Amino acid sequence: MAETRKLAAILAADVAGYSKLAGSDEERTLARLRALRSDLIDPTIALHHGRVVKRTGDGVLIVFRSVVDAVLCAIEMQNGMVERNAGLPPERRIEFRVGIHLGDVVEESDGDLMGDGVNIAARLEGIAKPGAICLSEDAYRQVKSRLDLAVRDLGATQLKNIAEPVRVYSLEVGKAAQAKPTKPALRKQWPMRALLGAGIVALIVVAGGAWYFLGANRTSTVTSNAPVTRAEAAHLSIVVLPFTNLSGDPGQDYFADGITENLTTDLSRIRNSFVIGRNTAFTFKGKNIDSKEISKELGVRYVLEGSVQRDQNQVRVSAQLIDGETGAHLWADRFEESITGLFKLQDEVVARLANSLGYELAKAEAQKSTHSTNPDAIDLTMRGWAAIWQQPTKESTTSARDYFERALKIDPQNAEAMVGAAYARVRATLYGWSTPAEDTYAAQLDMLSKATAINPGYAFAYYVKSLALIFTKQFPEAIEAAQSAVALDPNAAYAYFAMGQAEVNLGRCQQSIARIKQAFALSPRDPVGGAWYALLGTAEICLGRLDAAIGEFKRAVNVGYRTYYPYAFLAGAEAATGNDAEAKSALAEARRLNPQFTIKWFLEAGPPVQPVIVDGLRKAGLPEE
Repeated sequence: MAETRKLAAILAADVAGYSKLAGSDEERTLARLRALRSDLIDPTIALHHGRVVKRTGDGVLIVFRSVVDAVLCAIEMQNGMVERNAGLPPERRIEFRVGIHLGDVVEESDGDLMGDGVNIAARLEGIAKPGAICLSEDAYRQVKSRLDLAVRDLGATQLKNIAEPVRVYSLEVGKAAQAKPTKPALRKQWPMRALLGAGIVALIVVAGGAWYFLGANRTSTVTSNAPVTRAEAAHLSIVVLPFTNLSGDPGQDYFADGITENLTTDLSRIRNSFVIGRNTAFTFKGKNIDSKEISKELGVRYVLEGSVQRDQNQVRVSAQLIDGETGAHLWADRFEESITGLFKLQDEVVARLANSLGYELAKAEAQKSTHSTNPDAIDLTMRGWAAIWQQPTKESTTSARDYFERALKIDPQNAEAMVGAAYARVRATLYGWSTPAEDTYAAQLDMLSKATAINPGYAFAYYVKSLALIFTKQFPEAIEAAQSAVALDPNAAYAYFAMGQAEVNLGRCQQSIARIKQAFALSPRDPVGGAWYALLGTAEICLGRLDAAIGEFKRAVNVGYRTYYPYAFLAGAEAATGNDAEAKSALAEARRLNPQFTIKWFLEAGPPVQPVIVDGLRKAGLPEE
């Protein structure tokens, strides 16, 4: 490929005082840098659609499609470093300097970049203070109306080996912007994600959770007046129409609008989704237009509409998902909560809807793809996820694995299919539907490493990695993997479940329960919620509350989680409390569902288990081998 010239957003970063850090303890410094790269830097770059052009030991050069993405990435990295440096003495802190420029570059055939655009970004990085971000005037012009951070104008600055002075602006990460009295309508003193005025786009949470960057539509969303034909509609393409305010009080519009805006942002985190931007969606506000017409005009497959009603101390939110081609209603849900903590409630509703819709869209897309005579890798992957989100059975898990593996034959670099295949195999091993020799956890960890190398921003991959680490009894590492998932997707309910499972095995009983409750808060109707109830049971055992544990195991079974797993723990807990008949009944069902189930198998291939459960299973009659 010949070299090409283009306009690009360039980010250059390096470690301030790297030579001194390496000189005092080179091995530890390198280890920390490797960990930062895998846990923070690479996932953040991927999340904001950046491409690493080159690494230079302690530095990195990245190209982005927009300055918005570049600045978001830089802020998230710097906030992440503030968290990681907390409590460390100054001489041990790793602090990045960042420079960002929008300029002309030449892209070589091997992907390398050259030109003044790269040189200016590198020089900006060189004058940045540790922990700061320096922008050229060209870059700052693209984002100045969207910053919620303090900015210092450094004036025209002569950069080394750059002919003309460049006006430079320094972002002071961690310091909020001062209020602008000339434009009071743009800022209202509402907590957290409640900045919902007209024309303000959905808030994007940066690492650390305390400071925000008010961006235009994310690159995963679009605002376009050009019609798209039905054939061009992306698989998971959707528009979130403005939720209708049914309260009879126009002053409550902000709440309905906030639900719409934040849900648009959260849905854009679903892998392979295409979400119409907020500004376009709001052009339909108050208009009675058929959903099929909206779908056709915007070129999306699905339309989400809903309503919000406030009645004294209660808020009711309803939502429904519509097939844009047929007008059929695919899914609906309703939430009713106390008005206490209004904006906290808004965030909870948005998180629940985003999680539910992630599953419902996958199922609806799988049903569409079954009619394809030549399904591609995405179709097969969608079918795999639809199968995996059913209540876990040997048949559904085998079917899911087959779909994922067929997808990988078509596209061997399909990271999502890799993760799906690994997840299906981990599940099969855990539930006794395959043998450890067939589906080793080590093999799945290898596959997950390949997937995250291809797509470091795929949150679910880190969740599956966390599970595999839990089942190989690497609990601290499992928590780190789950935390990486949450960093990429704050609504990742499944990641909180994984953290809870690792915590209970470290003896952190109450912390485990708090994690599981957070998972349920984010996704109260989760397709795998039965496993979460079972985990609550193990946390109750951790606290010595066997009767409460028995109640949770029974609840897991009652919601449809009918693998050997809850029955095994139920049998052990019933036996430990002297309920011999109930213990033997639960044990018989566990062995029916998993013929491999013995004491030896449970300890070697099963999940980590408390001694009281093992002793109870022996008492109930489970053979050693």
